[in-house]
Amino acid sequence: MSDTTDLGLSRREMMKTTGKLAAASALAGVALPSVHAGETNTIRVALVGCGGRGTGAAANALSSKNGPTQLVAMADVFPDKLKSSFRGLKEDFDKKVDVPEEHKFIGFDAYMKAMNCLRPGDVVILATPPAFRWVHFGYAIQKGINVFMEKPIAVDGPSARKMFKLGEESVARNIKVGVGLMCRHCLARKELFDRIKSGQIGDIILLRAYRQAGTTAKEYVRSYKPGPMSELLYQIHWFHSFLWASGGAYSDFLIHNIDECCWMKDAWPVQARASGGRHYRGQYVDQNFDHYSVEYTFADGTKLLLEGRTINGCQQEFASYAQGSKGSATISTSGHTPCHCRIYKGQNIPSKDVVWRYQPEEADPYQVEWDDLLTAVRHDKPYNEVQRGAEASLVTAMGRMAAHTGQLITRDQMLNCDHEFAPGLDKLVMDSPAPLRAGPDGKYPVPAPGIKKKREF
Repeated sequence: MSDTTDLGLSRREMMKTTGKLAAASALAGVALPSVHAGETNTIRVALVGCGGRGTGAAANALSSKNGPTQLVAMADVFPDKLKSSFRGLKEDFDKKVDVPEEHKFIGFDAYMKAMNCLRPGDVVILATPPAFRWVHFGYAIQKGINVFMEKPIAVDGPSARKMFKLGEESVARNIKVGVGLMCRHCLARKELFDRIKSGQIGDIILLRAYRQAGTTAKEYVRSYKPGPMSELLYQIHWFHSFLWASGGAYSDFLIHNIDECCWMKDAWPVQARASGGRHYRGQYVDQNFDHYSVEYTFADGTKLLLEGRTINGCQQEFASYAQGSKGSATISTSGHTPCHCRIYKGQNIPSKDVVWRYQPEEADPYQVEWDDLLTAVRHDKPYNEVQRGAEASLVTAMGRMAAHTGQLITRDQMLNCDHEFAPGLDKLVMDSPAPLRAGPDGKYPVPAPGIKKKREF
């Protein structure tokens, strides 16, 4: 389920928009060098969440050089999304897609039915709206199934605490887990990180990140109108518009810039202060701000300045930078990939004074992250990105909460915040009420900085 805005579409989102697709061991102490010895060398895959991101992840799984892989089950709450995803994947991968009608599941329990089609050591893709991540991940651990899950993997303090705990359990049970922060698998960024660690730009004194583009997560949601789609499904369908479902556009989109900057710093921020507002939301009923300005602070006092804006007609930029005591660097520019990493002699970015640039053709990090995960599955190597994914999700939410409340928010305050956006997600059924209720005017509660100081809405 991806938006169709001009926010800088990821490759997976672009695949959905254009309708094109790019052409184990589960329990500790159990070694399965052939994945399923005595049966088949094929890793079975189930897709839970059949929107653009899930379909793109399935395409990467089926394209991996570390196959063979085969898609055997699919799950969603929207039949049309499952049907469209299946049709596109079948067209592009043919025999690698073997999903009979009895393995296509619809409903809030569909994730269990899809995973029940797998064996321990197989892989499930968790690509529903992020709110459901802890529910689905917990079941995968019970089944001994390896996991690829999209980011963010937590949207509030309570879900972050759940994911940290589940992450520890998955490590103890030798579950291989990839988290969709694909920039961490970018070879160009890896070389830049090594060069920064070796002191080529000196000590990092400032990090800057920008994701400024046109409108997002609002053009669809003027108001909820009863009809064939329930209010619950309406909110899930437009999940970027509702904080409970996704952490909003801030968490779903800005997490990449935040994560890659924290990687280069090799640390996580300890606090955030921020501002933002809804100047251009008009009559739209979503919960997002149109602009966010966040100052993250690391333990040593170094700052990460983040600018997010979704307003038409303004200057646009999608990039991250590092300023050091001896020089500066481009972490990424013009989107996620290719990132065009560079190091400069001075502080001007861009500059003709290029000291280093990544020379090889940049590999697709969306594919590399899958190749890395499946390598670990095939060779039974420790591989688990949950701790890092949960930390990235938490510090992203920390900045969002700082903007939504107008307060200085520390990491520990965010982690221990008791505002659970959507309790009882593991008990939802198709006719359940939505976690968020609209007021008499048809609008949903929105952040009110300085007024709502301990809650985001």
